[in-house]
Amino acid sequence: MRDSTLDVAIVGGGLAGGLMALALHRARPNFRIALIEAGETIGGNHRWSWFNSDLDDAGQALLEPFRKTEWKTGYDVRFPKLHRTLATGYTSMASPDFHEGLTRLLPEKALYLGKRASVIDASGVTLTDGTHLDARMVVDCRSFQPSKHLRGGWQVFMGRHMKLEKAHGIERPVIMDGDVDQVAPYGNGGAYRFVYVLPLGAHDVFVEDTYYADEAKLDRAALSGRIDQYCHQNGWQNGTPMDHETGLLPVLTGGDFSAYQDEVRTPGVVVAGARAGFVHPLTSYTIPIAVENALVFAEEADLSAPQMVALFEARARRHWNRTGYYRLLARFLFFAADPDRRVDIFQRFYGLSQGLIERFYAARSPIRDRVRVLWGKPPVSVPRAIGAMFKRGKPLSKPRKSDIPASIKTETPA
Repeated sequence: MRDSTLDVAIVGGGLAGGLMALALHRARPNFRIALIEAGETIGGNHRWSWFNSDLDDAGQALLEPFRKTEWKTGYDVRFPKLHRTLATGYTSMASPDFHEGLTRLLPEKALYLGKRASVIDASGVTLTDGTHLDARMVVDCRSFQPSKHLRGGWQVFMGRHMKLEKAHGIERPVIMDGDVDQVAPYGNGGAYRFVYVLPLGAHDVFVEDTYYADEAKLDRAALSGRIDQYCHQNGWQNGTPMDHETGLLPVLTGGDFSAYQDEVRTPGVVVAGARAGFVHPLTSYTIPIAVENALVFAEEADLSAPQMVALFEARARRHWNRTGYYRLLARFLFFAADPDRRVDIFQRFYGLSQGLIERFYAARSPIRDRVRVLWGKPPVSVPRAIGAMFKRGKPLSKPRKSDIPASIKTETPA
């Protein structure tokens, strides 16, 4: 048994928790911090990517110490009737580099890896080995919690990092290759399919097969086979798999957010990250939101625990309210378009201006952008679009164990 008195205990060493710990340590180096992660490494087995336009100078500075792959020449998108290069810079970071950076930048005594929390409350954290950590403030950054109070669909994906015998010749990331067969991720049901490609080196490539699907079900064999097929079509037959990841991400179309907050709330405990609802409803994207929250948390670190709880609950409600437009677009995607024609929605979107696309991914679309996205000839029928406005979708209940990958990932590359 070991007692420890802390200023802040953060439970969950994913993107949100890790960045909060780093921002706090930079701003308050004398604070006693614990970052508690059930896994043996910080960040699990994930890859996070972002557009350079997502982050301001402070956000860029927070991520600067991590090893990353950067593409300053922009990225490509491909659809049946549109192939386009956009000039926005793009950056990607793998979880081993996130882990290495945090273990280098945070005090060794702040890291509790391979330690699972059994009890979290306003007084501190009790670990499964019986150790209790007293803390002035506790932050819950554990994974997204599926809930009957939230509605929508899912992003289903499998990614594979390969080292090829021959150079692949790709200069820029392909953020969305929708010029592929529009098949469901598990043989039946609806989906929009695209492939995501990152040239990590002359011989290294990351290929991810992704679906906007109605059901939270992942068929590893089917997705792996489609990655094989995509690689074969591109002449990448001889490659050694280096790593892979799978995931299910929520795509929100509606819900009762107040009821959801009641469900995930622990009295006196700050809730942050995807668990608190800090996600882009349509893309499941979290990088700019997680960075902003980490910087706010560090800036307001002298608040009492009740004040910080109130601050982050209010921020979560504001985020939900201001992202209603993206939930509307998600309803158009799932309820107004036939599954094999959902590609038309993205194809039309990527024909719009680069600045509009940048602001969309950062969840900062002003009124003029929102009008422009909806203006003109719609890629779905008007009657179905009107009907979709009033639907909310299926509850995002917890998937069956047989449908869940090794971990439910809460970040997405695009």
